[in-house]
Amino acid sequence: MDPEVGALCCSWCARKRTGFIQIYSLSRGQMELQREVEKKAIIKCCTFGQARLEDRLMATGDFDGRVSLWDPERLDAPLFTAKGHDGLINTIDGVGGRIGYGAPEIVTGGADGCVRVWDPRQEGRPVASLEPPEGTEKKPDCWAVAFGNSFNDRDRCVAGGYDNGDIKLLDLRTSTLRWEANLSNGICSIEFDRKDIDMNKLVATTLESKFFAFDMRTFHPEKGYASLTERRNKVPFGV
Repeated sequence: MDPEVGALCCSWCARKRTGFIQIYSLSRGQMELQREVEKKAIIKCCTFGQARLEDRLMATGDFDGRVSLWDPERLDAPLFTAKGHDGLINTIDGVGGRIGYGAPEIVTGGADGCVRVWDPRQEGRPVASLEPPEGTEKKPDCWAVAFGNSFNDRDRCVAGGYDNGDIKLLDLRTSTLRWEANLSNGICSIEFDRKDIDMNKLVATTLESKFFAFDMRTFHPEKGYASLTERRNKVPFGV
């Protein structure tokens, strides 16, 4: 969704396992289909987070593990594409366009257990990568990613959530793992309260209907970040 211009992107798959991208516009309270294009690979996730208002470029991740950048006005070919993961890309986020400081970047999380950060100006390779340790027999799926702490041109963090309950915080300025913990259940979604401020709150939702709210400004060297936990009646797949 691009609320600045009232545009909505919808991706879905056909029975023949091809993907479709649809662009809708809001007109007089109704959604109108503007463009539709069929792609070989199913589109799993998309974001406008890295886009500036004047270009409104859309980033997508697909079942073939490719991350791509599209102009919604011309969907025939991507402006940028790279083979990002072995297997499908589960989740995507963007920053540095209209939200956050610094360069426009995209982060993807895949079924190969990797979290990778992309700068569309550097085609073909990620600028940062968080991967499972070598020799890991069963690599956990990364189900959720989110940018945060992008309050100046130097600082930026990425949070990743995995199907085994792991949550990890990667500091992109120092290229170090800043914090990790396990929430016991698969992490369905993860989000900072705001991307463009010094880290404040981080919310994660998990299987078994749990919410975790972390205070990212209160850290204990042994217990980690202060947090609150609440259970709901239904599994919260998004936040």
